[in-house]
Amino acid sequence: MKRILEYSNVKARRYFLKEASYYNFDLPKYFLFQPIIEKVSKEFKGKNLLDFCGNYPPTVTDPSKKTLPSDFENVNYKFLNNKDGKFAWRPFQLIHPVLYVSLVHKITEKDNWELIVERFKKFEKNPLIKCISIPIESKSNKSDKAETIINWWNEIEQQPIELALDYEYVLHTDITDCYGSIYTHSIVWALHTKKVGKAERDKKSLIGNIIDKHLQGMSYGQTNGIPQGSALMDFIAEMVLGYVDFKLSISLKKAKNLGKYKIIRYRDDYRVFSNNPQDADFIVKNLTEILIDLGMRLSSQKTLVSNNIVRSSIKPDKIYWITNNKETSSLQANLLLIHELSQHFHNSGSLSKALDQFYNRIEHINKAHNIPVLISILVDIAYKNPRIYPIATAILSKLLSLIGDNVIQDKILNSIITRFGKIPNTGHLQIWLQRVTIKIDRQKHFNELLCKKVNDSTIQIWNSDWLNDEMKLLINSEPHIDEQIIKKINKVIEPKEVQLFNSKTDYDGYNE
Repeated sequence: MKRILEYSNVKARRYFLKEASYYNFDLPKYFLFQPIIEKVSKEFKGKNLLDFCGNYPPTVTDPSKKTLPSDFENVNYKFLNNKDGKFAWRPFQLIHPVLYVSLVHKITEKDNWELIVERFKKFEKNPLIKCISIPIESKSNKSDKAETIINWWNEIEQQPIELALDYEYVLHTDITDCYGSIYTHSIVWALHTKKVGKAERDKKSLIGNIIDKHLQGMSYGQTNGIPQGSALMDFIAEMVLGYVDFKLSISLKKAKNLGKYKIIRYRDDYRVFSNNPQDADFIVKNLTEILIDLGMRLSSQKTLVSNNIVRSSIKPDKIYWITNNKETSSLQANLLLIHELSQHFHNSGSLSKALDQFYNRIEHINKAHNIPVLISILVDIAYKNPRIYPIATAILSKLLSLIGDNVIQDKILNSIITRFGKIPNTGHLQIWLQRVTIKIDRQKHFNELLCKKVNDSTIQIWNSDWLNDEMKLLINSEPHIDEQIIKKINKVIEPKEVQLFNSKTDYDGYNE
């Protein structure tokens, strides 16, 4: 794997224009966005975003006023993924391809890219503050996402265990609603300093200002929050978080009595190692003050200190599953064990891993007892654990295939859809339930717009009213659905559609 900061501007552009970088959440593989990204990218050669904006009707005061994306709502496609089966949600976005490609092209212009890389070198100058969340590209047969998880495991679980040799305490903390609270003007400060950012706020050629304007274009002119769901936005978040690292480093260097310390950061998640809790508190106090100045704050509920670095480096759900996972001859007993895990650790990595293993167990069976009971347990697990929707629907598709009666299959599916209908904002689940039903009843109705797009190519998932006619036609005429893939896929969702790792021997350590 290779960090993108090691890339030239040309290679960085290629990386960001990959579909795997355009969105990093799970969708069925018949959704296809690479063609539209490539088509838009070709149009941008030698042109700027304004060249593709339309014009408002002529007015006396301004006969050539452009229709800017920041003047329009719903420019990006958004859907909320329910986090807990109640009232907590995580927003995912498919950025409008024109805005996405425009921003990629601007960031990866030679001078801009070199400025960004140099700025990150300054952010990372202090070896005692280590960021491990810069986007990476896989150089093996594993996906970028799989390599990212392996990197997380090595650096956030394994390395901290080693640090127990040198430190007595570790403090864990993270930023509350990090992406949602990033102030877009702070990106300018991060890349050019706050002084330059304020003095040259109207300088259109400044890459920080360019990024800021693009982000406002994605969110109806708002200056708080950046979209979640792409490697590009992860990288932009790192600009601000790297700036925080830099300011924290300066602050800590001024401290006279600060003892030995080490900070490891993965995105908005901090681990502070020290030999006494007072030093850790002092570091977090300084971090808090820096974040407040940027409109962010730490989560008090997720801040804790431990004097057992080894145990606290391993997530509690993983320890629980290691100690409670028992071999069972019964599928129902196996699933009930997983259900118990889900009750103790909602939405955990161990839950995903346990269901991966369960699916591997049932993948090649051709009969099972009490299938409706197994489905009921599975659905109850998924109800409050949205991160497992893809693997849960894969298991569901396998269990349904063991029921020969189409009427019973349809009755069970309708019951599942009705139950999840009680939870608001389950668009991600609907997308995956459609994958289950698409070879059984393609016309089954789902409310999520992306689901409707599967059966109606005229559905528009982005608001393109701000574009000129030529670019609008290019965007609106792209189907984004690969019919050949739909023809080839099976009723049963294959492991490769939902699993990052092919087998236990491929990788058995992840639990991010």
